[in-house]
This record gives sequence, structure tokens and C-alpha cells, in this order.
Amino acid sequence: MTTNTAIERGMVLLAEPFSEDHYFKRAVVLMCEHHPQGSLGFILNKPTDLVINDLIEEFPPFDARVFYGGPVQTDRLHFIHNLGDLLSNSQKIIDGVFWGGDFSELQFLIKNEMVTLDNIRFFVGYSGWSAGQLVEEMGTGSWITAEMHANYAFKTKAEELWKLVMYNKGATYEILADLPDESSTMN
Repeated sequence: MTTNTAIERGMVLLAEPFSEDHYFKRAVVLMCEHHPQGSLGFILNKPTDLVINDLIEEFPPFDARVFYGGPVQTDRLHFIHNLGDLLSNSQKIIDGVFWGGDFSELQFLIKNEMVTLDNIRFFVGYSGWSAGQLVEEMGTGSWITAEMHANYAFKTKAEELWKLVMYNKGATYEILADLPDESSTMN
């Protein structure tokens, strides 16, 4: 069940519906880098029980939930946002979605209430693939590609995201979206 779409920065990868992989079960991964040396992305729909102030004491008070970005370097914090040029050194992923930027500026903007919870998403760790690994996984049907929309990152509830993106692909994917998550129905 693969799509013939090439992997590109700014797209999302949907874990195939029957995946039992602990890290990526029903995951929606925003691709931030893809090149011959490897790939990097963040899981958009795996919130943790932490907020940013649990991780960084000196951070301005801000009740932003921290998401699990993936199993690589889980001791590192990353963020995506929709602030664009308001935050220097950001990398544009797609229209309305930027990765990283000047962390001191971000704290200043939050402290001065110029950033809301709808502007940013924090991640511990990231999803990474070595050279050729993601292409190989695509070939085995582990991932389904889809277009990314900024609302997926900042406006959609995490628990609804995988199903929503599947539905937005239409046709056969709508049927896949309605398949029950077997692990959630087992005792």
C-alpha cells in the first residue's frame, strides 16, 4: 500500500494502519529534511504529559504541551511554529510552518504575550532515518504520504490527526481511516 509520491520536505508520512511499531503506531510525521544522507521529521500526534515549563524551569510561564517527536535524541528539544520571520533563523517547511529559530527571541515573544499556544508545538526527540532507510520503508508499505497543511500542526487535535489526514486523501484512504485501532480495543 504505497503511494508513488516522492518523499519531500514539508509532506507528512502516515504510518500504515496495521503497524505495531511502538514508536510510530498511527503516527503522522512532518518531514523537515530529506536528502541522500538521511531524513528527519517530527511526530505531530503523540503528546506527552509534560508542558514546556516541566523541562525548562527558566522558561517564561507557558502551558504548551510537549510532544514526542520520535525516538532519536529524546534529550533534545525542537519546535515548529507559524511565526515566520518574526523569529529569526527559522527554517520554512511549508507556508505557515517553520522549524526552529532563535530560542532567546522565542522566550521574549512568549514573555510579552506575542505567542499563543496555537502558534507553536514543542517536541522531545525526532524521527530520523539513515541514508536510504526511509526509501526502503516506503517500498515495504510502512508509510503513506500526504500533503501537509499548517492546521494539522496547530489546529487539529492530536488524537484525531491520523484519521483526518487519511480522510483528506480520499477514496480508499477513507476506508483505512475508519479501521479500528485493534490495540485500543483489546483487554
